[in-house]
Amino acid sequence: MRGAGPRNGGDLVVETLEALGAKTVFGIPGQHALGLFDAMGRGSLSFVSSRVENNSAFAADGYSRATGEVGVLFLSTGPGALTSLAGLQEAYATGVPMVVIASQIPLEGLGARRKGMLHQLDDQKASAANVTKSQRLIQHASGIPSAIQDAWTDAISSPQGPVWVEIPQNVLLDPVMVPPVEDAVAEAADNPPRVELVREAVAWLRGARRPAIIAGGGTRRGHAEASLRRLAELLRAPVICTPGGKGAFPWEHPLSLQSWIEDRHMTEVLEDADVLVVVGSSLGEVTSNYFTFEPRGRIIQIDAEPRVLESNRPGLGIRADAGQALAALETALAAPPAGTAAGGSAAPDWHGRAPEEVVAEALGKVRVRLESQDLAKELAFMADVRAAVPDEMQTFWDMTISAYWAWSCWDSRAGQFHSAQGAGGLGFGFPAAIGGAVGLATLGRPARVLAVSGDGSAMYSIAELATARQHHVPVTWLIVDDGGYGILREYMNDAFGKATATELARPDFVALAESFGVPARRVPVEGVREALEESLAADGPNVVVVETLLKMFAPTHLG
Repeated sequence: MRGAGPRNGGDLVVETLEALGAKTVFGIPGQHALGLFDAMGRGSLSFVSSRVENNSAFAADGYSRATGEVGVLFLSTGPGALTSLAGLQEAYATGVPMVVIASQIPLEGLGARRKGMLHQLDDQKASAANVTKSQRLIQHASGIPSAIQDAWTDAISSPQGPVWVEIPQNVLLDPVMVPPVEDAVAEAADNPPRVELVREAVAWLRGARRPAIIAGGGTRRGHAEASLRRLAELLRAPVICTPGGKGAFPWEHPLSLQSWIEDRHMTEVLEDADVLVVVGSSLGEVTSNYFTFEPRGRIIQIDAEPRVLESNRPGLGIRADAGQALAALETALAAPPAGTAAGGSAAPDWHGRAPEEVVAEALGKVRVRLESQDLAKELAFMADVRAAVPDEMQTFWDMTISAYWAWSCWDSRAGQFHSAQGAGGLGFGFPAAIGGAVGLATLGRPARVLAVSGDGSAMYSIAELATARQHHVPVTWLIVDDGGYGILREYMNDAFGKATATELARPDFVALAESFGVPARRVPVEGVREALEESLAADGPNVVVVETLLKMFAPTHLG
């Protein structure tokens, strides 16, 4: 029983996390972190042991994205902590709530003197400062519960993100007099829009004749999907979703421009809007069609992160949670203006056309442009993958040509779409899918997920086949093997006429997966649908390898 025998600082960590609702922890044991793992043996937390700390970070990230809960990561000091940073950069860029507990050298080694302790860094949490919302060093066991509770609050408050807590080895190991943690409460800080900004935005929208909406990842993080749809229908405003916002608006809705954000035909529609509402997006590189976007109307930008407001375009910046802001706009627009008997806005008029016509025409232009290129194999491949994946299944995509296609063409339907486009690092897909599947199983939901990687990105996380096998995680991993870094090969060929250092020696992925005890098969590109349908219906982890060279559609931002 808790408290019946000797307890240490690690017990306080585990007890606090359990009280806050944590169920699963990802990570790798380490010498300075042994107090954490000793304490887990007396608690109820489930532990998923990855093979590389960066993949542990991706797994905790995937757990959070799939479940909507906080991902928890345990790290050891020095090299272990540093190895996680690229994964944390993705979580930080994408606004994924995570609590990271890192061990630290004993207290006596902290400070200005360099004692030469194993794993010693001059300032470990400074290394994490660029990829986490906040950082804490706990120096006394009695401070552990409150510090972790505060960190959890930081993580779930918008803008959400990973937070860093580090605890010295002796604080984790030494016996404590602190009684067992009985409760811990973390409530997200409120982040509503300012009243005067809502009023001004409503005035702009009431007078708009060509309103349009860009829905970014903050729309999903703010659970603003229902408000977005009602607002769009109230305004009859075309809506386009960024890769991060994919799924925030129904794909087949008459007002949906879907996610063809990198297509010049879509850019032209958005440029023509007289009021453009940008929700949960910085109008960054991809969303602005590589900074070629030149809006002619006024911009209302809503984001929980103040650093991104007006960072690329001037406008009416509203710092707020997307869900709260869109709900406020929707409510205000639906109400009658002061002194009138009816609400609503000016009738939309896109130069004599209805917005639904403009949407249908733009999508038709995109379709014609794609069909004019030699892309039959790519279009069929993406359609086959979409047909094989059940509507409600969540998918996790690495930075690979298949994912770049999916950013634009994938209809996520009832399943969530997750990719690494926040920071753009390789190796996200498979470990994040492992975390997502573990999280869904923990919640008692259908846990099978799909991960998609290229052969280059697959090698970043290939060791996690052991993790998937050990924990019998229901992940199907689709590896599209084109013999190298395919997108870099294409970029270099287009820019310089030849590619350098893009070709890769790689393993026999089927034989390698089977050596881990994971079923695998190699299929031609025409057989991907059948292979995925069978693999997605199987038990435990499995791998499907397709050896083919996929091309990207021609970029439109180069003129």
